[in-house]
Amino acid sequence: MRRLILSDIHANLEALEAVLRDAAGRYDEILCCGDVVGYNASPGEVVDWARAHVAHIVRGNHDRVCSHPDEWNDFNSIAWAAAVWTHGRLGPDQLAWLRALPRGPLYLDDCQLVHGSPEDEDEYLVSRFDILPMHNFLQRKICFFGHTHLQGGWMWTRGGLAELEPPRRTEAERVYELDDDGLYMINPGSVGQPRDRDPRAAYALWDAARRTIAFRRVPYDVEGAQSRILSAGLPENLAHRLALGR
Repeated sequence: MRRLILSDIHANLEALEAVLRDAAGRYDEILCCGDVVGYNASPGEVVDWARAHVAHIVRGNHDRVCSHPDEWNDFNSIAWAAAVWTHGRLGPDQLAWLRALPRGPLYLDDCQLVHGSPEDEDEYLVSRFDILPMHNFLQRKICFFGHTHLQGGWMWTRGGLAELEPPRRTEAERVYELDDDGLYMINPGSVGQPRDRDPRAAYALWDAARRTIAFRRVPYDVEGAQSRILSAGLPENLAHRLALGR
């Protein structure tokens, strides 16, 4: 089975379309680690696409808040403004789909999906110190996670914890062969709002038969996405940050 692994699309239709063109013919099904909506200006289109095409998905914090904006959350003013705007642009069926998304972990036969961490969907796993204790919560050899908008991964082996680095700015792809004895946490990165100073859309391809993970980056129409944000009246900072990858 070949899987396209996505996370943090955040209603960025231009970035999603670029990823799908780049990955065409390379996968059999799609997995998503959440945050389909929030920040960007195409929530309806992206929700409809996800409903039709994603095989397995967990909710992200923006999926939760955009569908329940009346509930308490710790969003900053910009994220909150985008969530309220998003809620107002989605229809009843689209909101119902977001509300019904499962909270991770979601266990499949050969992997598990979470948004933040296996222990807490809102937890940010960024550093080695964040990752180290997570092996206690893994129920599968591979755990896919998102939330940080930082592409990359970690591998536990008998030799300790090793980092799997994403492609450099001069690379489109970086491929790793998986160790049969390893445990892995893999972040495909953010499709719609990367924060690693690389503005290209991020995603991953997992080939279970070949035991490989490929981290990929693809350019997209950033100006088009920015124009949608500004035309929608969303906070200008959400448009500016797309070009900076942060």
